[in-house]
Amino acid sequence: MYWPLYLMIIPGMIFFLVYKYAPMFGIQIAFKNFSLKKGISASPWLWEDGKAWFYWFQRFFRSPANTQIIANTLIISIGKLIAQMIPPLIFALAISETCLKRYARVIQTISYLPHFLSWVIIFGICATMLGESSGVVNNLIRKMGGEAIPFLNNKAYIRGVLIGTSLWQSLGWSSIVFLAAIAGIDTSMYEAATIDGCGRFRKIWYITLPNLGRIFVVLLITKVGHILDGGFEQVYIFLNDRVSSTAQIIDTWVYTQGLGKQQYSLTTAVGLLKSVLSCGLVLGTNALARKWDSSLW
Repeated sequence: MYWPLYLMIIPGMIFFLVYKYAPMFGIQIAFKNFSLKKGISASPWLWEDGKAWFYWFQRFFRSPANTQIIANTLIISIGKLIAQMIPPLIFALAISETCLKRYARVIQTISYLPHFLSWVIIFGICATMLGESSGVVNNLIRKMGGEAIPFLNNKAYIRGVLIGTSLWQSLGWSSIVFLAAIAGIDTSMYEAATIDGCGRFRKIWYITLPNLGRIFVVLLITKVGHILDGGFEQVYIFLNDRVSSTAQIIDTWVYTQGLGKQQYSLTTAVGLLKSVLSCGLVLGTNALARKWDSSLW
């Protein structure tokens, strides 16, 4: 009876099986002395070589770089989390409250466009605008009598650039959910508030924001699960030797150590640890949200 629906979900199931679940077979590398010549199955387990099963995890935490890359990941990720939650909410409120609907639609459409740009293109735009030698911003600074600021090559500015470009790219797209939630609020509530003498800001505070509370928490839960990611593609493109001390994150470190230095077991262990911690963050955030009846499950 439902066979057309079952057929429709088969491509999605195949995708998850091939690209999500099948690669989990390689997790065992984190507990082995992996060798490319021997392969995953033939590589010896750590305890067969007289080492503890947590050897690679221990090696990561004893590495002098681990503290810095964990701190960088958390700082950048939390900054992006705030940038992708609060400004889109404010932007959605501004769009919904404007009286000039045509103007609002134009602004809304323009704000979506950066979402469809790759990070390579965005980096090119940043290089044009923020470049130290010929960037538009630094040219203006020089004309005003100041000195050029190395936005992309100074560790003091790179985190701000990463968070700022993430905000610019995601502002319009992230506001779609809030705009949809605002559109679903019962208009009779606003009409009753108008009769009671409430102004625009009181309506936002007492009607709009409370009704957006649940969707805000749901989005927060989903984003917390990626807080240890940091945004590999963006950071890898913006990363250079001058800013690595404040911009190197877990994923870029795993990439350079795994593929660059062939530390497959070590980087697999770090990736597994990151996944377990991310799962714990989602479960913990959901448990806290359940107290306000806003959990995902």
